[in-house]
Amino acid sequence: MLAAASQRALIIAAAVFATWVVYANLFTISDPLILGILFVCGIYSIMFAAIGATPNAPDRVPFYDWVMSGLSLACGVFFFVNAGEISDRISLLEPFTTAQLFFGTALLLLTLEATRRTTGMGLTCVVLLFLIYNLFGSLLPPPFGHGISEFTYLLDILVFTTDGVFGVPIQVVASYVFLFVMFGTFLSKAGGGEFFFNLAALLTGRSRGGPAKIAVISSGLYGTMSGSPTSDVVATGSITIPVMKRLGYSARFAGAVEVAASTGGSAMPPIMGSAAFILAEYTAVPYKEVVYAAILPALLYYMGVFTQVHLRAVRHNLRPSDDEIPTLKSTFSTGWVFVIPIVGIVSALMVGYSPTFTAGIGVLGAVFAATLLKATRLTPWQIVEGLGETTLRILPVAGACAAAGLVIGGLSMTGLGMKAANVILTISGEQPVVTLIIAAVVTIILGLGMPTPSAYILAAVLVGPALAKLGYPILQSHMFLLYYAVLSALTPPIAVAALAAAAIAEEDPFKIAFSAVRLAAVGFLLPFAFIWNPGLLMLGDTTTNVLALIGGILATGAIAISIEGTVGIELRYWERIMLTFAAVAAVVPIGFVSVSGMLIIMAFGVRYTVLLQKRRVVSATG
Repeated sequence: MLAAASQRALIIAAAVFATWVVYANLFTISDPLILGILFVCGIYSIMFAAIGATPNAPDRVPFYDWVMSGLSLACGVFFFVNAGEISDRISLLEPFTTAQLFFGTALLLLTLEATRRTTGMGLTCVVLLFLIYNLFGSLLPPPFGHGISEFTYLLDILVFTTDGVFGVPIQVVASYVFLFVMFGTFLSKAGGGEFFFNLAALLTGRSRGGPAKIAVISSGLYGTMSGSPTSDVVATGSITIPVMKRLGYSARFAGAVEVAASTGGSAMPPIMGSAAFILAEYTAVPYKEVVYAAILPALLYYMGVFTQVHLRAVRHNLRPSDDEIPTLKSTFSTGWVFVIPIVGIVSALMVGYSPTFTAGIGVLGAVFAATLLKATRLTPWQIVEGLGETTLRILPVAGACAAAGLVIGGLSMTGLGMKAANVILTISGEQPVVTLIIAAVVTIILGLGMPTPSAYILAAVLVGPALAKLGYPILQSHMFLLYYAVLSALTPPIAVAALAAAAIAEEDPFKIAFSAVRLAAVGFLLPFAFIWNPGLLMLGDTTTNVLALIGGILATGAIAISIEGTVGIELRYWERIMLTFAAVAAVVPIGFVSVSGMLIIMAFGVRYTVLLQKRRVVSATG
């Protein structure tokens, strides 16, 4: 932690940088290469001053960090001044000047160090492995070998074009991801987080399992602003986990509820996480269509978690919170102002504005809404803090996406993406279900210990071509990969979201992770369902979409009941198996099969409703 004076100076510098990002995106038309250059070099100069080289770094900024920060600025100046010459040069044909070779190599090394500081050794080692493959892959036998690649060849692609460091991932982060993070920062600073928590408490606080249900809803609402499972766990879990523990919930269950709920926020519209923006840019699918497609799966995911939490509360008779539950009046007396920017963002998306302009509307709406009431009004210094905190919050995402750009550039240079796709198809025998299972497993493995954007990008370039070769539509296949990239945050053995929850719950992170996987079971099944049935992404005709909506809701409830094994009355094993098969049938994109599955689930519901009613009558008269 920096000293107070240094921290204040850092916030001011970060705020100046954030102001430039807003100006560059909303009021000027910048060349993508120039925007990428200025953003990367500017963010690096702040990053090396803000994040120490080791966890035990001194409070003051050491001289070597000042050197790297200054070198980052020097790289930015060089690339900006020579941007015209760089963009006009013929890649791989024109030799480098001494200055180009020096600053290009410096920026490559700075990117590796920035990756290590922001994301740890996991992603750094992955990038290094790809770089080693790019340089020495010619020594490998077919089909994994490639043509000889000199260092200058590699440097040309990775640093002097928009296929590497300055590629799609960093372009997305430098534009609407940055602005959406700023929106969430200002909304939270004005009290939006407290409003969402109170709203969740108002809706569910008085029911059985109320505190856990509050965690589910509030984490989902907060998660769509933050887009980061780990930060969501820290922000909302610091409140919900102690409350759940105080009321008798086990530390394991309390942590698992928070982890499962927080993880889903990265796939919850209207904002979702930065990986969703990269998906839209990478697939050339308008972000509005991505949001529309993501709505039903996200709601089904949270319905599954919420239903399992409720059934667990019924089984263990977990009581509601004794704490004071906010009233509708107290919740909206100041909270109504936070509805304004949310409505603004949704309206802008529906009208068809670009994600960058939509994010700008959200930022301006959040600041404007906060000024309407004295209780939410931001002081000038709070606005500066909001700008600065936005830059600091984006540091890990920027480091991860710059590193992902190195991987993408290397893959395009060597053709490894298509080779990996061929290997996957060979292993699976081109069987669709087997290929999807391999794709899911590979994506989760790629995401272990990595930020969601990095996991999705690696999966998109390594696994995406295999799904494309099988003929899966691009939006369905990339939503499939996105979901498993998101779910990797709670999947053992690393489960970064569970690590964050473990510190708050004071419980073994592995136990929390395994319990969270059980609570998020619907999420692991959803991608197979919506790649099978496009109606779950609202991509079919009206009849298909309506059947998918009804079938999805019934199937989610059936899966949750089957996993928990109770509806207030314990289920037999054959009933749980029957419900599972009925759930699968309910989402089959064949009318009579889907309807049959729905009828079985509804018949089950009617039967157990009658049994529960009889039990209540007996209890009342007994």
